[in-house]
Amino acid sequence: MSGEKDLEQLKKEAAAKAKAAALAKMKAKEQGEAKEEAPAEDLDIAKQKAAAAAKAKAAALAKMKAKEQGEAKEEAPAEDLDIAKQKAAAAAKAKAAALAKMKAKEQGEEKEEAPAEDLDIAKQKAAAAAKAKAAALAKMKAKEQGEEKEEAPAEDFDIAKQKAAAAAKAKAAALAKMKAKEQGEEKEEAPAEDLDIAKQKAAAAAKAKAAAAAKAKAAALAKQSGESGGDDEKAKAIAAAKAKAAAAAKAKAAASAKAGGAAGDDEKAKAIAAAKAKAAAAAAAKAKAGGTAKTEPAEAAKPSPNQPYLDKYIRVIEEHLGKDHIEDYYINNLSKDVPTLVAKPESYYKMAEFLKYNEQLGFDYLSELHGTDFETHMEVYVHLYSYKNSQSVALKVKIDRDGPTIDSLQPLWAGANWPECEAYDLLGITFTNHPNLHRIMLGEEWIGHPLRKDYEPYDVEV
Repeated sequence: MSGEKDLEQLKKEAAAKAKAAALAKMKAKEQGEAKEEAPAEDLDIAKQKAAAAAKAKAAALAKMKAKEQGEAKEEAPAEDLDIAKQKAAAAAKAKAAALAKMKAKEQGEEKEEAPAEDLDIAKQKAAAAAKAKAAALAKMKAKEQGEEKEEAPAEDFDIAKQKAAAAAKAKAAALAKMKAKEQGEEKEEAPAEDLDIAKQKAAAAAKAKAAAAAKAKAAALAKQSGESGGDDEKAKAIAAAKAKAAAAAKAKAAASAKAGGAAGDDEKAKAIAAAKAKAAAAAAAKAKAGGTAKTEPAEAAKPSPNQPYLDKYIRVIEEHLGKDHIEDYYINNLSKDVPTLVAKPESYYKMAEFLKYNEQLGFDYLSELHGTDFETHMEVYVHLYSYKNSQSVALKVKIDRDGPTIDSLQPLWAGANWPECEAYDLLGITFTNHPNLHRIMLGEEWIGHPLRKDYEPYDVEV
């Protein structure tokens, strides 16, 4: 029976130990302690323990079942008792080895198992640290989002106050400056402004002096030219009145500058000076119109670079055709200084033929031909170019406006065909010897010529 008691005792101890281990594991799980995975050796020991516990439980169940059925129990032989003892001893050794290994591992890592009280304190500390960290993170986030404002220390607060005061001062100064600019008021009396006023006074005085000198000169010239004494006296009176007005304006400007030099007085002085200049210009114009001043001779006109070409054309034409064929000649300054020849109507075709076939001239290309109504007469303009000499010339002819008729140049230059038809259509100029003179825009049934100055549409609705 003692063997059975020992076996029961071992079973109870094993069950109590298993229960305590389960409770400890549950408690550790609740407290959030991390469990490390046991190495392979510990896993084998745990398996052995579980196997021994299972065998013991199976034996106990079998024994209880046998007892309930009323079966007689025989004393276990010594051999079974020895086996149970050996198993218990092996389990105890395994447990001791596992405990020793765990203790050695904890000591190797310099960690001691804290009592329950220390564990609670550590948990509280960890919780407090976690709360502090969470509060710091929340505060940083709130600061970034601008939701939470921290109170600045006294030094930062003073700096902020100084910055705000400086910004307010700068803003006030800018507003005052803008207001002063809008109202046209000047804030400070600066030497530079006084200098500008002095310059303006000097300029006004110089203008007045120049005007007086001009008047005096005009009066002297008028006297030399034999003008009447009444006009001279009138000019002198005008000059004296202007000088007096200039002196009064100068005195007023000086008084204004001395009193304060305000911008309004400065503008008034400018207006007075401008009025004086305008009056002087008007007086000069009047004197010029009345013949009190003599006009200066115009500057000599600069010779045109094409003048030698024009001289050459005139010389060659006069040598071969004589002087009776040209009515006029000149340099057209309004059209790129083109040498221009004005032919007499009866010599128009002959001169054009000479300009084309003469070896020294050789104007083989007609680039333009058009007519113009000058109301007193009609005019045909022809522009010719010489590829051989890289020179150009303009040939003109004036014809009667009532019966505008002139020779056609189409036999000399084929390019005159359509331009002469256009002049016939729009101006009514007739070109004799033209092979096919007809209207090219308006049609033969059209009444009148639209480019004539006296043209009136036959159908007013058109």
